[in-house]
This record gives sequence, C-alpha cells and structure tokens, in this order.
Amino acid sequence: MSRELHFYQSLWAMQPHDQSGVKAPLGVVCDMVAEAGYHGIAIDLGAADVAVAHEIRPHLERTGLTPLIVAFPKTVESLRETLSMAKDFGAPFVDVIGQVTPLTVEGMIPVIRRWIEMADEIGMPVMFETHRNCITNDLYPTLTLLDAIPEMRLCADLSHYVVDREFWHPLSTRDMGLISRILARSDSFQGRVASRQQIQLQLDFPQHRKWVDLFEGWWEEGLRGWRARNDEGVCVFLCELGPPEYAMTGPDGRELSNRWEEALKIRSSVERIWSRLEATGA
Repeated sequence: MSRELHFYQSLWAMQPHDQSGVKAPLGVVCDMVAEAGYHGIAIDLGAADVAVAHEIRPHLERTGLTPLIVAFPKTVESLRETLSMAKDFGAPFVDVIGQVTPLTVEGMIPVIRRWIEMADEIGMPVMFETHRNCITNDLYPTLTLLDAIPEMRLCADLSHYVVDREFWHPLSTRDMGLISRILARSDSFQGRVASRQQIQLQLDFPQHRKWVDLFEGWWEEGLRGWRARNDEGVCVFLCELGPPEYAMTGPDGRELSNRWEEALKIRSSVERIWSRLEATGA
C-alpha cells in the first residue's frame, strides 16, 4: 500500500456552507461533498448529536463517503460508546476533543492514558485535537502531556494555538520550535487559517497573506513529517471552516467570504504540497 492523502469536509462547516445561510438537507450535503472529490465527512458530535450521525449514515454509504467521528466526551467513560459507534460506522479514527479538564497536567495524564487504553480495547484509534475549551486547550500543557505520554497522537488544528498564545507575526524561533513539536506528534491535520486575534481568516484578503503563508508552511512540515514516519497508509486532512461566529460577518450578518470555495482552495494548496513532496521523495 502506498502513502495516500485523503481530504474530508466537515458537516459542521456545511450547515450552512456559504453566505446564503441556507442549511442544505443531509443528502444534498453528501452529494456536494462527494461530487467535489472529498473522501469523507467529519461528524462533529459537539455541533450535532448521535441521531444526526445515524441520519446521515445512509447518505454517506450511498455516496461512498467515509465518516470521521469527532467526539466531545464529558466523562472519561463516555468515550467508550463513541468509540464503539465509530468502529461500527467504519471511521478511520476518533478525533477527541475531551471535555474532562483537570486543572493540572498531573490530573490530565491519567485521563489521556485511560482514553488511549479504551481505544486499544475497542480497536478504534484515537487522536487528540489541539483545540480550545478542552483538555488540550493550551499549547504548553499539551507539550508536557506529549512528553509524559509517548503514545499520545494529535490531530493538528493549529488555529487554536495561534489564538491561544496570541503569537506575534513573524513567530520567534522558539515559538516555531514549539509548533514543530506539535506537528511531530500529529497524524492528521485540519485546514483553517488564524491570526493572533481571529480564529478564522478570509484567505483572499491581502492583509491575511502572511498568515496563509505561515499555515501552508506548517501543513507542509506536518505532511513531510507524517511521510517520514509512514512508508504506507492514509493521512487525513480535514477542511473545517466553521460557520458564524467562526466565520466573520458584515453589518448585514452575512459572511464576508464563501467558505465552500475557500475550503476547495485550501484543499488545492495542500494537494500541491503533497504532490511536491511526492515528486521530491520527501
């Protein structure tokens, strides 16, 4: 088996998917995503519930899309049910945004370890998303967790840490090194561009170009590292441009950009990065 890069779209990002504000039926969403060439859809159980996951399942199967489950467990043991559901759905892994949030790293360590043990018991891999308002809320404790738990793997959504740390641009050598440590432990990646104040920037605004360049460089670094660690397998890249209030709006309440088109632009950029790595053998 060769190395492959699979692109997923977020169901949350498709409700609605553009400035119209219209939430398309689940069947239409799956048709759009499949026709655009994505490999799957991420079902965010923080924005939708299990009932929605079961409702969209036949549409996923009809269109040949693979589901990716994003879990928000509020207790340690509650992740078990989601892991079992994800295995039944045929998900490649569960993306965990853990809502169990001890105040100290010492308190976090047994929580992460138990979730990893649970995943091994059920046979469903887990990755922990770098995300605010969860157990990986802050960059520094997350790095400490990685040192303490060598088997902990990440899903890198670096937009959260850019806002969390309010990184100045250009980033210092030290701060770039901290992000490199995150990327070195990441086995999937998410597509969103942030600045030190805003979680989701419009890609084509000239003032945002420096941040777009920064994130594209990080995605290349992450993909290069994944390829170095894996002689075969599938790497997942999730385009996740959220609706308002993630998306910025004007005085009329309408979004300032078309997120569906922006997601396709991110995908095209990452496809070019992957092709370049393939061509150079990196």
